[in-house]
Amino acid sequence: MLPPLYAIVDEAAASRAGLDLVALAAACLHGGARLLQVRAKTMASGPLVEACRVIAEAAHRAGARVIVNDRADVALVAGCDGVHVGQTDLSVADVRRVVGDAALVGVSTHTREQVDEAAAAAVSYLAVGPVYGTTTKDTGYGAVGLDLVRYAVSRAAGRPVVGIGGIGLETAPAVLAAGAASVAVIGDLVTHGDPEARVRAWGAALGR
Repeated sequence: MLPPLYAIVDEAAASRAGLDLVALAAACLHGGARLLQVRAKTMASGPLVEACRVIAEAAHRAGARVIVNDRADVALVAGCDGVHVGQTDLSVADVRRVVGDAALVGVSTHTREQVDEAAAAAVSYLAVGPVYGTTTKDTGYGAVGLDLVRYAVSRAAGRPVVGIGGIGLETAPAVLAAGAASVAVIGDLVTHGDPEARVRAWGAALGR
């Protein structure tokens, strides 16, 4: 199972808040987050591996897990727990060849057809979004709403579904009520100036 908060440690969001990946991850862990995704689209491989290694070590000491966006090679080398891929990244089968069967592997979906394709693959969880409108991550898709969350839950064969995109403290309960196991949060973690306190607020709101 996944915890209700899926904290995405995004390089661009961290930079806007005057933080680096390691500092933002540390704040999330101190705030109680137990599932992190490291997302750094422009960082060179060497620095990214080192950052992920430091984050993974800290996360494992806290009993948390770390997933790397896109980079199966980085996840393997840095000792992370899994990989998340989008529709234009490596296939789930190729990711499994790199990280093995025990790793967490998630995939982003934006349509019913993509949900069906992901559900037929060896995924650990399905991410659905953007549930609501968002400017943090440009998926190329409009808001999909709660109906696609419900559809993914119906097709996931018991695997967790993660809602992502424009989800706030006020709307997160509706996403969970639609059947999602977790809500992924990016920009909201840093826009209030204190990521640790914001993660604690999310934990309180989600009942953990």
